[in-house]
Amino acid sequence: ELVYDDIWERPGLSKRDRSLITIAMLTAMYRTNQIRSHMRRALDNSVTKDEIGEVLMHMAFYTGWPCAVNAFEVAKEVFDQG
Repeated sequence: ELVYDDIWERPGLSKRDRSLITIAMLTAMYRTNQIRSHMRRALDNSVTKDEIGEVLMHMAFYTGWPCAVNAFEVAKEVFDQG
């Protein structure tokens, strides 16, 4: 609760921006379970599917393809669930 009540409500970054940052960070950390819920939250925060895909593609070159491929698989699941 502390994270969502305090950190996500701070001024300076929109929830949309925080979602993009969090997806990038979780991709780099190979955190499959956590990234799923944050992708859903990102969609609720007006991040598009295309933007999530671009973040993952960008991260592939910095974190390595295995991390990005894993995140792409999670994104497909989340997107297919609608």
